[in-house]
Amino acid sequence: MKRATQSDLLLIGVTLLAAVSWMFSKEAIALMPPLLFMGLRFLLASAFLACIGAKQLRQLTREHMMRSARVGVVFGVAMLFWVLGLAHSESMGEGAFLTSLGVLLVPIVGRLFFAESIPRSTWLAMPVALLGVALLSLAHGFAVSAGQLFYLIAALGLAMFFTLNTRAATLSVRKASSRQAALELSAVHPLALTVIALAAVGLVTLCASLTLESWQGGAVRWSPVLWGWLFASAVVGTAARFWLQTYAQSLTTQTSGAVMLILEPIWVALFAAFWFAETLVLLQWLGCLLIFFALLVNRWPLLRSIMTRRGI
Repeated sequence: MKRATQSDLLLIGVTLLAAVSWMFSKEAIALMPPLLFMGLRFLLASAFLACIGAKQLRQLTREHMMRSARVGVVFGVAMLFWVLGLAHSESMGEGAFLTSLGVLLVPIVGRLFFAESIPRSTWLAMPVALLGVALLSLAHGFAVSAGQLFYLIAALGLAMFFTLNTRAATLSVRKASSRQAALELSAVHPLALTVIALAAVGLVTLCASLTLESWQGGAVRWSPVLWGWLFASAVVGTAARFWLQTYAQSLTTQTSGAVMLILEPIWVALFAAFWFAETLVLLQWLGCLLIFFALLVNRWPLLRSIMTRRGI
């Protein structure tokens, strides 16, 4: 099997694990503070993968560790806002489509931080996506809700994470500056990168929980059910998901990888309807459809290329 095909299939699996993770997280934060949940979830996931990847961790250089930690801190901030959006939003389907805007923002982040060119398809998709966000805000009475705002901030953070994660997992070249010559950076092993990044996310969200949340007065309702949701989130929704995502990204380019991740909001909306009997009003459906259409427009050149290669 070709590396590109293998990456595509793995990333489709990642979107399914991500969608299931939304359900686990929603169940868990009903029983404990959201930031505390995220801290424990990601630290447990990191510890689980560290047991598997001890050999790869010992082979890391200092430069590898710094790059991995940077990926994790950016990811941690993104996930902090994501779980706040989940806690303050009434609709997971809507939240998933808002968060998926991170895929649309990947080329813009690449331009701002790494001087990568922005394809014309991104400029065509942006007005469509903004119209979709506007329709979602109209469904809340001409206002952006706190949950929507948190999801939008998370989308920007996830775009930065996706860009940095791909560059860390593949060979990249640091541009020359007045102080330093151009330098080729070796790839970080996907498993080791995932372990360090997840640990950084856990520390970022746990520190935020210590600052912003109370752990006393029945804030945490420990029970076998809560432990079940926590471990399911850590092992299935985090360890398996992000290790597979990082490994898949190491097999392909940034843009083709981002194409597959647009499937996540569809799975989330379907699972939320089945799991929690969620429904969306007409304006919300239209807004979500416009955002998904914008994602298709943004990735249409690559989608067409993939379909041509597959003979579709």
